[in-house]
Amino acid sequence: MESRPTIIFDLDGTLADTIHDLVPCINRVIERQNLTPVTTGQIGPVSGKGVRTMLKLAYTINDKPLPEPLLSQHVEDFMVDYWHNICVDTVMYEGTEAVLQQFHANDWLLGVCTNKPIEMAEKLLHELGIKPLFSSITGADSFAFRKPDPRHLIKTIELAGGNARRAVMVGDTQTDILTARNANIPVVAVDFGYTEQPVATFNPDTTISHYSQLFAAVATIMK
Repeated sequence: MESRPTIIFDLDGTLADTIHDLVPCINRVIERQNLTPVTTGQIGPVSGKGVRTMLKLAYTINDKPLPEPLLSQHVEDFMVDYWHNICVDTVMYEGTEAVLQQFHANDWLLGVCTNKPIEMAEKLLHELGIKPLFSSITGADSFAFRKPDPRHLIKTIELAGGNARRAVMVGDTQTDILTARNANIPVVAVDFGYTEQPVATFNPDTTISHYSQLFAAVATIMK
């Protein structure tokens, strides 16, 4: 019997617009050092690269050095703050839940493959009300490897009950596209996420601008 098709999503910048909670947490951390707050416009493009990168940029914007011991402490402080404020102003992108339900109704397996810590990913998906739709959720600390290592994506597919030969990835960054390419899995890029360059420049199989376009785009790719 042929396995059910599987669609795997990135989380931040793909399923949910998380920057409006990430940046306030960054600012609460750096304000303790009397630094000027940063904006979502400044930090958004690098937010897909993780907390350390966002904090380093915040210090660069303030023209201040950030020694490693202080950076490590900032990361810890950020994680505590973000845990309690993970879904204050975060929202799903328009059409997200509708398209997830569409795939679900058409007997697709759904999963999330994110470089967010797994407990935070699960908490955010729960608070957004969509966690039950996913057959697998994996994060940065689920395995000894993570995106762009292809094993992260392949394991997420397998945990969902799917097969990599009948799977597709959806993401918003170069990391997501590299992960899919490394796994030999087709990839759809959303152009409304967090990226320093237009995501189309990283050569996904196709790019969408709204989730109303996703089901048709995936159907075309899977042919």
